[in-house]
Amino acid sequence: MDILQYIKEPWPWYISGMAIAAVMLLLIFAGRSFGFSSNLKTICAMCGAGRHVKFFNYNWRKDTWNLLFLAGSVAGGFIGHQYLSSPEPLKLSAATVSDIGKLGFEPPKGIQPEELFAVESLGNIKVIALLIIGGLFIGFGTRWAGGCTSGHAISGLSNLQLPSLISVIGFFIGGLLMTHLLFPLIFHS
Repeated sequence: MDILQYIKEPWPWYISGMAIAAVMLLLIFAGRSFGFSSNLKTICAMCGAGRHVKFFNYNWRKDTWNLLFLAGSVAGGFIGHQYLSSPEPLKLSAATVSDIGKLGFEPPKGIQPEELFAVESLGNIKVIALLIIGGLFIGFGTRWAGGCTSGHAISGLSNLQLPSLISVIGFFIGGLLMTHLLFPLIFHS
């Protein structure tokens, strides 16, 4: 198998795990932590929001290094999609397809239920409401918890921070409640 074909295959979980661990060790030794939502705070402060909202009035220049994470995510997503994605659909396990069916959704043609994630689903008022209300909850929760899932689950847990452990437990409880209680009520009532 040539190297390009190998790169286009889904990589094993342990490759990502080792890469995340290596980055976290480097950040710990550098005395830094990261999270995706902190980039929004930095961008707002860069654009002058600190003149109007005290929360954004801080020395944002010390956090510009974290913008590399944001830029790398966008660039990596583009490169991955344009040059490294396989034309073959991802093969979900039979157990995953069964679990999605038990939630009341059609078997996905790709990796996620089209009733929620296809462009056509934007015509469904339930999906629009879910996106708006979910976005507000995520924004509020991120601010209240002092960070997002990536910041707490990767950076905070690797630094053995108790608030991050509590936040991650809350994220999982919220995800389970949404999946097993609210989705069936919203979409199949």
